[in-house]
Amino acid sequence: MFMEFLAVLFETMPLALLAGVVGLDVVSFPQAMISRPIVAATLGGAFVGAPEAGLVCGTALECLALESLPVGASRYPEWGSASVVAGAIAAVGANAASFPGVGAFAVAVLVGIATGWIGGWTMVKHRQIIAAFARPRLDQLAAGSRNTVVGLQVFGMTLDLARGALLGAIMYLLARPLAVQVNLRWTVGEDLSRAIIVTCVAAVAAASVWKDFHAISGTRRLFVASLAVGTVLVVAGA
Repeated sequence: MFMEFLAVLFETMPLALLAGVVGLDVVSFPQAMISRPIVAATLGGAFVGAPEAGLVCGTALECLALESLPVGASRYPEWGSASVVAGAIAAVGANAASFPGVGAFAVAVLVGIATGWIGGWTMVKHRQIIAAFARPRLDQLAAGSRNTVVGLQVFGMTLDLARGALLGAIMYLLARPLAVQVNLRWTVGEDLSRAIIVTCVAAVAAASVWKDFHAISGTRRLFVASLAVGTVLVVAGA
């Protein structure tokens, strides 16, 4: 039992670091889109040996993430760290070339949503801590002190890295045993289970895209073109 705990703990450490780096990408640095669910969840699954399971989970979470747009100081789900956790949870019981087990898949999507919501709350707290750290240094900032600006930036990014890593580690350690147990006890058919999950996330994505059709010029043409290219790639790959 102790050795199994140590194995899970050692597995969690690189995942936690990945969750921290990906969480950093959401807002702080470098904003290179590695925090998008389809990328982050695939990486999370790959870190535990099942990238395809992570990719499937990331695709589902990406449909949900389309609904939220990170803008300014508004509160929104932090999908980066959440997707790393979800991708790793989806990989429970899967191998390198298999889809996630339906039980783990359902748990992974649920955990991804919950972790994203909690992550959004931690980002608000992160900003409040930075504001409290900067307030006594307003005079130096107003004077253009380079050291003060750099120090504030480094402090903020380091705190953000630690926030994502801690969130990822806690949620993975809590959710992994649940995914194992659900996988063992899941009785609903695989096709029906996946169909329900995919229908739910697709409905959210469709509502988000529909709003964009009416709000952003040219979205319909881009959507049709992307759909055509994606269909051709899928057919060609099959």
